[in-house]
Amino acid sequence: MGEWGFLGGLFDNLQAHSPMLGRFWLLLMLVFRILILGTVASDLFEDEQEEFACNTLQPGCKQVCYDMAFPISQYRFWVFHIVLIATPSLLFLMYATHHHNKRTGRGGGGGVRTPSQEFREDQHFRKLYVVNVTFRLVAEVGFLVGQWWLYGFKVEAQFPCSRFPCPYTVDCFTSRPAEKTVFLCFYFGVGVLSALSSFAELLYSSMKWFCTGWGPTFDPEQQHEWHSLNNLKNEEAEAEGRPGRPRLAGGSEKHRLYVRTHCFSLF
Repeated sequence: MGEWGFLGGLFDNLQAHSPMLGRFWLLLMLVFRILILGTVASDLFEDEQEEFACNTLQPGCKQVCYDMAFPISQYRFWVFHIVLIATPSLLFLMYATHHHNKRTGRGGGGGVRTPSQEFREDQHFRKLYVVNVTFRLVAEVGFLVGQWWLYGFKVEAQFPCSRFPCPYTVDCFTSRPAEKTVFLCFYFGVGVLSALSSFAELLYSSMKWFCTGWGPTFDPEQQHEWHSLNNLKNEEAEAEGRPGRPRLAGGSEKHRLYVRTHCFSLF
C-alpha cells in the first residue's frame, strides 16, 4: 500500500490548484478508485489465475483458456487506468510547484510581481489546466470503451474453450463471478461519473479561460493610468470653461472591457 499512499499524497497537493469540480474528481479518484482498488480489489483478484480451473489436465490448456477469457487482468487494467489518467494532473502539479518555487525566490526567479505579470501568469495556468483536463477526459472515455470491449458488464462463471493445446472443447470456471461482476459494474459507474465530472470541469475551465482572455492588449496598471489621465484633462477643461470628456467613473468602454475580462473571477 506504500505506492498508493505516495500517489494519494501527490493528489492532496494537487487539490490546492484545482477548482471545486476538480476536487470532486479528486474525491472520486482517491476514495472510489485508489482506496477501493488498493483494499477490496487486491484481495478479490489476487488469486484469479490460480482459481481459474478447467475440466482437463492437458498441459497448457488452462493458461491459453485464461488468456482467452481475460486478455488483460482486470486489476492490472484498472491500475494502468489510474496511472494514465493521473499523469496529466501530476505533470501539472510538478510544473505549478516548480513555478511557485521560482516565484518565491527559491528557484532564482523571485521578485515583485506586477498586476500585468500576474494576469498573464494566471492566463498561462488556466490554459495548462484546460489541457490537463482535456487529456484526462480523453483517457477516461478511452478506458470506459476499453473496459466495455474487453469485459462487458458481467463476469461469466463458465467459459467454453477449444484453443490449442486443449484436446477438445473444455469448460473453464472462474472464482467468485458474482462478486467480480458487482465490482466490474461499480468501477464502470465510477468511470462514467468521473468522465462526466471531467467534462463539466472542462466546460467550466474553458469558459473561464475564454472569458478572462478577452482583454490581452491592456493591463490593470494601464487601466488605472488611463482613467487618471482622462479625469485630469476633464478638470483642466472645466477650469478653462470648455466641455470635457465624460468622466470614467465606471461606465467607459475600457472599464466595461476590464470587467468582462474578469467576469468569472468570483467562481
